Amino acid sequence: MNVTLRVDGTPSAAALFLRPWGDGDIEPLIEAFRDPMLRRGASGPLESVEDVRGWLELQRRGWVTGERLGFAVCEAGPGEGRLVGSVVMKRAGSGQESAEVGYWTAAHARGRGVASRALEVLTGWAFDVFAADGLERLDLLHQVDNPASCRVAEKARYGFRRVLPAQPPQFPRDGHLHVRRADDPS
Repeated sequence: MNVTLRVDGTPSAAALFLRPWGDGDIEPLIEAFRDPMLRRGASGPLESVEDVRGWLELQRRGWVTGERLGFAVCEAGPGEGRLVGSVVMKRAGSGQESAEVGYWTAAHARGRGVASRALEVLTGWAFDVFAADGLERLDLLHQVDNPASCRVAEKARYGFRRVLPAQPPQFPRDGHLHVRRADDPS
């Protein structure tokens, strides 16, 4: 599936486009993951070309299986194509009623609504494309000590549901579960 999604610009924020990851993203990913805040929430380091190539292969396989649909979020307009973040939808397989979404924003792009705007477009696309396959709910999880992710969830209309207990080592701290349903009012 070769998908490109577009997010309109606003008076205070550039337009964005979302596209599948590619080999041209190796250096921008290494640069983005130099940020300690981003590394803290990441599942693994992306410090070298080999790390990123392995991660990009995971992204490619995810599109083939339909289990991990990851998008590079890039700015449109001046500096077109500059990587500013990531959004992803993870599915356990076809016919599942729920999937999980995730995101991150590069340090240089934080505070400009990149994550919430990209997440909103990914959410609409996911419900449009996978409704016939049974998708009814998207779950968003983040650690409790990440208030910025709570704000992104709220802006993208993912309602807080509950605190999830830590599950080390993958989830070393308690988390928040936010949910958005296909039939939630717009």
